[in-house]
Amino acid sequence: MNLFTESNLSAEVLQAIGDLGFVEPTEIQKQTIPFISTDTRDLIALAATGTGKTAAFSLPILDMIDDKSRKIQFLVLCPTRELCLQITKDIKNYTKYLRDIKTTAVYGGSSIMDQIKSLREKPQIIVGTPGRVIDMINRKALDFSEAQWVVLDEADEMLSMGFKDDLETILRETPDTKQTFLFSATMSKEVERISKNYLTTPHRITVGSVNEVKKNITHEFYVVGYRQKKEALKRLIDANPNQYSIIFCRTRMETQEVADFLMQNGYAADALHGDLSQAQRDTVMKKFRLKNIDILVATDVAARGLDVDSLTHVIHFSLPDDPEVFVHRSGRTGRAGKKGISMTLAKPEESRKMKQIKAETKIEIVEKKIPTGKEIIKAQVGGVFEKLLTEHVDVIDFDESLIPDLSAFTKEQLVSQLLQFQLKEMATYYQNSNDLADQKFGNSRDDKPGRRDRDGRDRDGRGSRDGGSFRDRDGRGDRGGSRDGGRDRKPRRNNEDMVRFFFNLGKRDQLKKVDMLEIINKATSKSKKRADIGEIEILDKFSFFEIEKSYKNEVMDGLTSMKFRGKEMRAEVAQ
Repeated sequence: MNLFTESNLSAEVLQAIGDLGFVEPTEIQKQTIPFISTDTRDLIALAATGTGKTAAFSLPILDMIDDKSRKIQFLVLCPTRELCLQITKDIKNYTKYLRDIKTTAVYGGSSIMDQIKSLREKPQIIVGTPGRVIDMINRKALDFSEAQWVVLDEADEMLSMGFKDDLETILRETPDTKQTFLFSATMSKEVERISKNYLTTPHRITVGSVNEVKKNITHEFYVVGYRQKKEALKRLIDANPNQYSIIFCRTRMETQEVADFLMQNGYAADALHGDLSQAQRDTVMKKFRLKNIDILVATDVAARGLDVDSLTHVIHFSLPDDPEVFVHRSGRTGRAGKKGISMTLAKPEESRKMKQIKAETKIEIVEKKIPTGKEIIKAQVGGVFEKLLTEHVDVIDFDESLIPDLSAFTKEQLVSQLLQFQLKEMATYYQNSNDLADQKFGNSRDDKPGRRDRDGRDRDGRGSRDGGSFRDRDGRGDRGGSRDGGRDRKPRRNNEDMVRFFFNLGKRDQLKKVDMLEIINKATSKSKKRADIGEIEILDKFSFFEIEKSYKNEVMDGLTSMKFRGKEMRAEVAQ
C-alpha cells in the first residue's frame, strides 16, 4: 500500500483524510492498516512517537464500526489529557463524512458531570485517560460489554506513569472476544508483561528498531559549570534564532526557575510542571501551540503526551538518569521528516553519564563550545534575514509616501543601519560580557571559590549575572550553597539534628527574616512544642532556612496551604 487510495478504506474515510492532505501513508500506517482491516488477531505495534499511529489504528476500525448501534465499540486509552484531546480531534476529522459515528473524550482535570452528560449522545468511540475511565466505570457511566476493539496508545508511558493497575481493571471490563492493539515506542518489561497477560498470540509490527534514534536529529553537548548554566542556556538560545523549543529540567522548582530567568531576560517562555493547576496548564499549552510563546520549559512528566510536530530544538538543561528518557526527549524534535537539534548542558562531573548515554543509545553526540558573542551576533543577523526572506507579511493600506528620502544611503548602508537598530541591545550585551567558551570548569583553579573571572567578578558567587546560580561551601554547583549577592557568607553550623530547606521566595518578594520566622511558626503551629529554628538566609530571589529534622514533613505540608503576599510558597530539602 503506497497510497491511501490503494487501501480498502471507504470512500467517506478517503475523502476525509484527503481533505487533511493525506496522500502517502507512513511506514506504520502501511503495515498496520491492512492488518487491522483483514486480521482478527491482537497486535503489538512498536514505533516512535510522531509517526502517525492514530491514523494507523483508527482508520481501518472506522470502516468496521456499526454506526446503527449506539453501544461503545471502540476504546482508546492514552496517558495524558493532551494526547486524549489530540486523538479525539483526529478521529473526529477522520469521521467528518461518517455522520452517525460519535466520539467522546473522557479525561481528568475537567468536570466529570459535563463528560457524563456528553455520553448521552451514545458515542461508539471513547478516548480516555485511565484514571477518569475508572471513575466513569465506578459511576456506571461507561459500559464496555460490547467493545470490539481496544487500543493501548503510548503503553510504555502509561505504565511508567503508574497506570498498570488501572489498565488491568479496565481491560477486565471488556469482552474476552475483543481485539487489543498495543502501541508503544519501547518494549519495556512492564509492556511485555501486559502484552502476555492481556493479548492473545499477538502479531507484531516494528517500524525501525525499538528505541530507535532518529537519523535527522543532530546531537550536541556543552560542558559548563553549574553556576554558568543559565548564562550558557541564554547564549545557546541567542545563537539559534527563530527556534521553537522545549527545555527539559529535572524538578518542578528548577523548571520554574529557568522559565522565570528566561522571561526576566525578555524571552517568550513559560513553564509546564506538576505544580500548575489544569487551567494553568491548558493556558500554557494553548500559548505554546499558537506560538505566542516559542520556548517551553518542562519536566519529563509534564511533557508526556505533548503532541507538537514542529519543534526545532530540544534542550536538556539537566540530564535524565535513564538513557531511554534522553532518546524520548530528543525525539520530540525532527518529526514529520524535518531536521531537529538536541542540545545538552552537561556539568563536568556528568561526563560518565554522557558516556553511558552514548554507549547505550549509539547516538553520536558532538561536544561543542558555548558560542562567543561574535558568533551569536552573526547568527542573529542570519536569523533576521531568514525571517525577512521566508515570512510573507501582508501590510494593509501601507502609504509608501511615509517612507523618508533614503537616497543618501547605499543599499549596504541601509541594511547595516537597520541591523544595528534591530540588534543594538543584544550586541551591547555581548560586547560587555566575557565569552564562556574558554572558561574551565570542574576542579580547575578557575572554578575554585575566592578567585576572579576575567571580568573581575568574585568566583564565590558575588555578582552572578543569571540571578539563580549558587554554590555550596566547597565551591561545587549545588542547591545546598549560597549566592548572597555581595556579602561573604558565614559558615553555617554543622548540626545533625537540623535540616536545611531551599525556599522559593526572597528579597524581590519583600520577604524579611521576621516574615520567614512567622511562616515557619505558622507551618508548624499544630505541634505542641515550638520548633528550633536555625540559620535563615534571605537572598535576592530565594532563601534558605534550617529547622529541626523532626519538623521536616510538617513544614512541607504546612507551606502548601499558605501564601505570602499572594504568592505560592514552595520548599524542598537543600542537597
